[in-house]
This record gives sequence, C-alpha cells and structure tokens, in this order.
Amino acid sequence: MFFTVALCLLLPPAAPSYAAPAHGIAMHGMPDYPPDFKHFSYVNPDAPKGGRITYAAVGSFDSLNPLTVKGIAALNIRALVYESLMARSYDEPFSLYGLIAESIETPEERNWVQFTLRPEARFADGSPVTVDDVVFSLKTLREKGRPNHRFYYSKVVSIERPAPRTVRFVFADGSDRELPLILGLMPIISKAFFSQYSIQDADFTKPLGSGPYQIKSAEPGKRVVFQRNPNYWGRDLAVNKGRHNFDEIVYDYYQDDGIAFEAFKAGLYDVRFEPDPTRWITGYDFPDAREGHVVTRAITRSTPSGMTGFVFNSSRTIFSDVRVRKALGLLFDFEWINKNLYHGVYTRTRSYFDNSGLSSHGRAASTRERALLTPFPQAVTPEIMEHGYQAPVSDGTGRDRTLRREAIKILEDAGWHTRDGQLKRIEDGTPFSFEILITDSDKERLALIFADSLKRVGIKAALRVVDDSQYQKRLQTRDFDMIINFWPSSLSPGNEQLVYWASQSADQPGTRNYMGVRSAAVDAMIEALLLARNRTDFTAAVRSLDRVLLSGYYVIPLFFTPDDWVAFRNTIGVPDTETLYGYRIDTWWRNPNP
Repeated sequence: MFFTVALCLLLPPAAPSYAAPAHGIAMHGMPDYPPDFKHFSYVNPDAPKGGRITYAAVGSFDSLNPLTVKGIAALNIRALVYESLMARSYDEPFSLYGLIAESIETPEERNWVQFTLRPEARFADGSPVTVDDVVFSLKTLREKGRPNHRFYYSKVVSIERPAPRTVRFVFADGSDRELPLILGLMPIISKAFFSQYSIQDADFTKPLGSGPYQIKSAEPGKRVVFQRNPNYWGRDLAVNKGRHNFDEIVYDYYQDDGIAFEAFKAGLYDVRFEPDPTRWITGYDFPDAREGHVVTRAITRSTPSGMTGFVFNSSRTIFSDVRVRKALGLLFDFEWINKNLYHGVYTRTRSYFDNSGLSSHGRAASTRERALLTPFPQAVTPEIMEHGYQAPVSDGTGRDRTLRREAIKILEDAGWHTRDGQLKRIEDGTPFSFEILITDSDKERLALIFADSLKRVGIKAALRVVDDSQYQKRLQTRDFDMIINFWPSSLSPGNEQLVYWASQSADQPGTRNYMGVRSAAVDAMIEALLLARNRTDFTAAVRSLDRVLLSGYYVIPLFFTPDDWVAFRNTIGVPDTETLYGYRIDTWWRNPNP
C-alpha cells in the first residue's frame, strides 16, 4: 500500500493522449516528427537507387520462415519481406509512425488501440492488405507463432471493426502501456497465402509479404538473395524515404568468422561488422584498406550497453550471501584484462543501462527515485544511492594486493577463512569451490583468468565447457553455479524486465532471471517503469531498478564498447547523420561514381 501511494504521488494528473487518430505514437510523451514530416533525419532522401550489396553471415540456415521457432531462418527476412502496421524511428527512444496503418488511436488509459489501414497497402502479389489480414495475423501468431508473439498477443481479449479499414484491439486493462506499440510492430501476413501454407513449417517456401523486398533465390546454408520489388507500394512514404536503396541484397554464409574475414579481405563481400577487438586494432592493414578501397569506421551508439557479466546463481547456497558476491567482484581485474587481452578498447560496465541517460552511474538518486525506494530501505546501499555503482579499479598488474585484502576481509565477515591454502567455511570447514559453465573459447579464456585470480585467495573455480544444446538445457533449468551472460537493453525497457529480473520468473523455466532474483524492491521498480506516463517518471523508475540490481551484486559486470566497428567498400554510401542506435544498413546505398 505504501508503495502504491508513493507511486501515485509521482504520476502526473494528465498524460499525452492519442484518443483521436494520430500519425504516430511515443511510449512516453509525443513523437518528435510532425504529421507532415518528409523523411527521418538519419537518411539521405536523395540516395540513388540501384546496385547490389553483399554481406557475410556466419553459420547456416535451413528455413525461409522467421515466424516459427522451428529450424534456423535465413537472416533479415522479417525486416525485408514482412512489414508492420507502424515503423520505428531510430532517433527517438521508442516512437512509431504509420506504415501499413495511416493512423493509430488509443485512449490515455491505453486499454485498447485502433489502427486505420492505408487503402494503397499491398502484398507483393498485388493483393490489398486488409483488416482480415491484420486479424488473421494476430490470431495466427497468438496461437502458432514464436513465444514472444504468443505472450504479447494473448493480452488482446477482443477484436472490433469500427469501419471497413479500421481494426481495434481491446485489452483486459491498461496495465501494459507498451502493448499498443507492440501491436504496432506486429508482422502482418497474408491470410490468403498462409491459408495454403502453415506458419509453423520450417521449409524453403518463398514467403509473401508487403515489404520492399522479395526472396529471389536461396541455396540452403550457403546464400540468400533478396530482390527489391519495383512495384513496392510504400516506397514514397515518409518513413521509407531514403531507405531500401539496393536492387539486390545478398547474404553469403561462412563456416566461421575467420574464414569470413579472409573473404572480406579478398573482396567477396561489401560490409563487415567486426566483433573482435584484436582484429579491429591489428587486422585491417591489408592492401585494399591501405589503398583506400576499404573504409573503417567506429560508429557510436547512444543506447544502453546492456549487462554482460559473470552471473551468480544466488539460489546456490555458496552464492546466497550478497557479501560473498561482492567480494568475488573485487577479484576480477578489468584493467589488466582490458590492456593485455583487448588492447584497451573496452569500457567497464557500471550499470545495467550504461552508456545512456537511464544509467544510475555517477548520479545521486533524485527525489522521485528516493520516493520510489522509500518502502524498501535496505534495497540500495548508501554508496549506490549517492553515486551509483563504482567498479573496483586495480593497479593493472593482475595481482592487486589491496583489492585482494579487501575481498578476504569481506569473506571473513561472511564466515569464510583460509586454511592450508584453501578458503573454507568457518562453521563446518567446507571448501569454497564452484563451477563456471561456458560454451566458447573467448569466454573460456576470460574464465580461466578469473579462476586464476580466485585461486590466489583459496577459491577453486572449475571450468565446464559444454555444447550449445547442453548449455541451453542447463540454463533453462538453472543447473549451474556461474555463467557469463548478456542481457540487452534499449532506451525504452519494458515488459522484458519481468522476464529478466522479476520474482515470478526466478523459478520459471525459459525465463532469463538466471541469477534467481527474488526482490520485492525489484518487482516494485519494474511495476513503476511499466506504469510511468512520462519520460521523467520512467527514467526515475529505471534508475531505481538499476540501483536495486546493482546493490544485490548478482553479477560481476564485465565491459562494453559504445562503438560499432564497421568496414565497408568505398563504393558504399553512408548518411552523414547517425541514429541513436548506431548504423542502419537500410539507409546505405551504392555510389554510382566512387
């Protein structure tokens, strides 16, 4: 009750309403672009059309159907072939503008949403996109689609048709304020087409969509070629101006990234997104790069880094004490690792929403945050309340004795002491040992270095390398002591936070609450961010959630880079303006005169 009252005091008496048809919608506040906008700010509206661009993909594919969990679908079919009712703007946190739908309408309570379709919207075979197709899309994806589709679309309790081109989705209540936008991003499929083919089939049937491209050809596991539809109905819309500029888009598949890099050096594809910091620093000194035929660029993102870290399974007795978790975090030497393994390119992660205004790092809790956290006086440490999480900084030698002594002192306070070179529980002499579960060589190298640091204080950390299928099974059942995991984030965190951290997901197989968080404070902060009706209250709720999670020391934060590392042929044109989210390849073009 106390939390509910505090939360209500934070909510303003009024919020932006979309109770009349509007050209766009924002999660909080109003969208930036007016109804008569001509194009997004991050495109070149005069970009030339034509040519082919080739990308590399690592791995394989055995399906052309991205709408089912069966099989492995070829890359980018969802984005190129299928469309949604609304299109996302990538220079705003979370705003949508009309695509198949010419307008959106939802009351301030957001207990329903209504879309009016554009009469000119067409599938690639020339058939119109109708309300029947939209209703069929929701029902089919809700019953047979991917788990995320089934989860969100199940919240629609009824469907109404106020007019021939209008459809209304009604919800049980307005508790999920993100739902109108989620439905705006629902893929729209053809009822006529999928009455002949099952949406659950993982095969090589060429899909029919309303998007700018169609699949021209596909060689299983090797190559897929997309061809721009010359009759694409939406090419002149403001949300599409300056986008979809290539006549053909090709994805060539390679067995591993090393082979793919050699293929790039040989000129076999046009654009490479570099994941390896060592290769980025040292690997681009080859003839085409030296001669200017290949351009390298670090494109900065302004979106949250997400959280990558060593994850404690707090359900394990050995990690149930927050003091133990904090102490082990002091033994991870980021400074040495960054210098010796990664050429110093990484930044230490200090927040679940680092690299954005949603982060609590370096900020004292605001009045709004303190009001949200008042019912939970023990949930946030005084230090994190005053300035956010401050990661330990070592001397960079890999053997920082000051941090080691501090860690040992905390472990002693938690009931552990060193005997015969081993850290043991004072109460019963049980040695401190656990297992780190990993799947790939990069994580193995990092885990080995961390295990060596732990060994110096008498902790035995054994590495267990397993294949992907075994790893996923153990992840789903929480059968591990420690893992390395990444949780992505955005400028508009929402319902996924329930899957990541909520108490209800701690014991539920298949969720991503791997650390086993069971915290009334975490649950309350997630509720606050989901109910927030303006950006100020939303930011306060997210930062408060950040502080609670960081105070629990559920992970040992690792590192991130705010840049996307991209290399491309000088025949490729790139807009001058970047998005909040980094590069957008659908805005690039082929230079006619490089």
